[in-house]
Amino acid sequence: MKVIIDRFEGEYAVVELEDGTIVNMLKTLIPENAKEGSIITISCNENETENRQENMKKKMNSIFKK
Repeated sequence: MKVIIDRFEGEYAVVELEDGTIVNMLKTLIPENAKEGSIITISCNENETENRQENMKKKMNSIFKK
């Protein structure tokens, strides 16, 4: 998904989604070098998600091992 930064208001970036919807995003979620008009790509990293889930399973198994 790509979003376009329209403007900054306080601690929010007002962004336009691909469908034209305007929403607020916390500035902390925006790269530091982004400015009005910047296009930001939001994606899901499946490999890192799977690795994280596997690590959590291992931790839980070690905690609750009988």
